[in-house]
Amino acid sequence: MRMENKAIFIILFIVAIGGIVVWRAAENGRIKEQSANSDYSKETTESGNMKVAVSFTDIDSSELSAMLQQKDFTLVDVHIPEQPHIPKTDSFIPFNEIAERAAKELPDKNAKIVLYCRSGSMSRTAAEELVRLGYTNVYNLAGGTIEWTAAGYPVENIKL
Repeated sequence: MRMENKAIFIILFIVAIGGIVVWRAAENGRIKEQSANSDYSKETTESGNMKVAVSFTDIDSSELSAMLQQKDFTLVDVHIPEQPHIPKTDSFIPFNEIAERAAKELPDKNAKIVLYCRSGSMSRTAAEELVRLGYTNVYNLAGGTIEWTAAGYPVENIKL
């Protein structure tokens, strides 16, 4: 192989590798951008011939505080073990019991339900489960009571 051909081959190889690296970086950025979106879409299910996205909405402490001013939802603490609760909490349902207890304690699958825990991870799991069970109006307090109290909002030391 002549030296000119080797140089062209090396340049093309480097350009191809660079293109792959840029493409992968763009894909990773798109994935991170989607996961940062506050409207979480976990999966799709078949409903007749139509695909329906199942989702819940992440909210922050200021949004929950505003919602509590004209409360029209059920506020559920799902953290285990039980912790101090956000004022106006209606129920304590451990996140790992949500599937078994939802039908009895949250009978209206179209009612607005806001879930929270200490950090947001247990409530996210519970929100995913409620959506999987057919609940249509589910919210998750992202950051949980850690973010709630860091923002200066109170909690109550009561047992539900």
